[in-house]
Amino acid sequence: MQEQVQAAQLARMRRLATGLLLFMGLVFVVSRIFVPQYPFLSFVGAFAEAAMVGALADWFAITALFRSPFGLPIPHTAIIPRNKDRIGESLSDFLEHNFMTPEIIRDELHSIDFAGIAAGWLAHPDNSAAISRQVIKGIPTMLRVIEDDDVRQFMQNRLTAALDNVRFAHVLAEVMSLLVARQHHQKLFDHLIGIADRALEHNKPYIRWKIHESSPRWLPKAIDQKLYERLLEALQGTLAEMKEDDSEWRMRFHLATDELIAQLESSPEYGAKIDSVVRDVLGHPLFRNYLIDIWHDIKSRLEADAASEDSQMVARLNRALNAFSDELLGDAAIQHKLNQWIRTVVGEAIVQRREMIADLVTRVIHKWDAETISHKLELHVGKDLQYIRINGTLVGGMVGLVLHVISLAL
Repeated sequence: MQEQVQAAQLARMRRLATGLLLFMGLVFVVSRIFVPQYPFLSFVGAFAEAAMVGALADWFAITALFRSPFGLPIPHTAIIPRNKDRIGESLSDFLEHNFMTPEIIRDELHSIDFAGIAAGWLAHPDNSAAISRQVIKGIPTMLRVIEDDDVRQFMQNRLTAALDNVRFAHVLAEVMSLLVARQHHQKLFDHLIGIADRALEHNKPYIRWKIHESSPRWLPKAIDQKLYERLLEALQGTLAEMKEDDSEWRMRFHLATDELIAQLESSPEYGAKIDSVVRDVLGHPLFRNYLIDIWHDIKSRLEADAASEDSQMVARLNRALNAFSDELLGDAAIQHKLNQWIRTVVGEAIVQRREMIADLVTRVIHKWDAETISHKLELHVGKDLQYIRINGTLVGGMVGLVLHVISLAL
């Protein structure tokens, strides 16, 4: 549509310039015929003659840019079609060294408030809701891609390869070291003592019955009861002692934990055993089937929620985006840091790839047909170039008139 408008404008201006040239020719002929009767027409004839020369010279120059005048192989004509590749290289070089320099990119990006614009746009409820719906709408598609057999096999192979390089003993040692540093192992010890205490309390009848069953039949019941009470007292006392912060049991547990961590870090036997156990568990069909069942359940829930009009994921993501935009709008320091980071990343990306961008311009222009690029350029600038023809006609006429006056004066 735009090219049609440009073509119409170019044709109109071309008719105007050509019409002016023909009019000057007609004026020249008429003035030459009647100049003997009307001497003052010599001035009109001089104006028209010089105007035709100026118009023809400008017509030739403008036409020579895009094609050979009258199709004649005149040297240095059809400049744009014949020099298309060189023009493309010059244009790409000009873009690279005059538009994509670090200074220009930095100055241009400095005036853009990326964080503020993004936060203000996200703060509008319709925009954040649209983003949330669009993101969640893409989840089923992503899940279908993951379900593809080739993709799934690739991911399984990559996961298997990644697990082959993992030393689970070292990972377990690091996790345990972190837990010990934060005294979580002591909480575990207290939890185990609590389990033992509750188990003892709940199983008192069973312990009494077991002692009675194991005692000889001739032994009096009173002795069985006394033995049960002594055993229960000893067990409860031991558990109470273990609960104390400075108990020997607690210290032994701490030392045993440290020793286990040291063995996991240094012992090849421990490492081989744990790696073997973990890989056996991960590779067992029951474990894999269990994971597949869990995945299918999660997948179906995600797809159902994503397709729902009252999607919880959309609502949560929308709330998160609104909270993020509100926090960002109210924190000028974070906006400043984000803008600095974005400007640095974008600026470096453009500058580092400016040769690639310039080469892209060169390659595209090389692929263009010479006639096509000439036609497109003429559509864009041809209307303005026709003004040159009009101006050349008028300026040429004025120069011719001045020269005619001077020749008469001399």
